[in-house]
Amino acid sequence: MTRDDLKTLIRTVPDFPAAGIQFRDITTLIADGRGLSATIDHLARLAPPGTASVAGIEARGFIFGTALAARLGVGFIPVRKAGKLPVETIGQDYALEYGEARVEIDPTLLSPGEQVLLVDDLIATGGTALAAAQLLRRAGARCDNALFVIDLPELGGADRLRDAGIASHALMDFAGH
Repeated sequence: MTRDDLKTLIRTVPDFPAAGIQFRDITTLIADGRGLSATIDHLARLAPPGTASVAGIEARGFIFGTALAARLGVGFIPVRKAGKLPVETIGQDYALEYGEARVEIDPTLLSPGEQVLLVDDLIATGGTALAAAQLLRRAGARCDNALFVIDLPELGGADRLRDAGIASHALMDFAGH
């Protein structure tokens, strides 16, 4: 399946979670076996040589990240919401539109200088992805690349990542929010 074929599998839900937002729902893509497999194939082709592990952002990044890690034959590093890991963690706080959030990892899962590929379903403003990349770097990993299924370019998240020295690629983009 082409990227354009995959784009047709994304359901748009108007006015969710608020009026004026066009929510890009990936559940229709992951429910389609051929579409999910093709998505992972496309992401695997974009993975840079030397990728030692894949980090996925909770929750939808776990879906694509674990499948991609398995396809590449590398390990998976979960980037979790605060308080979800049963071991000692390091965390990174970041700003949301209304408030703050935190992501955490188990730093013992990473080796110094390990090349980690960051994966999530969607890049919007880039706050969560940037926090995850900063966290991975604080743990001693190299995080210079990020892959997404969907980019919302008008919100500038991919540009924020690039400004931080992180190459950002997405399989498809959608106009608007």
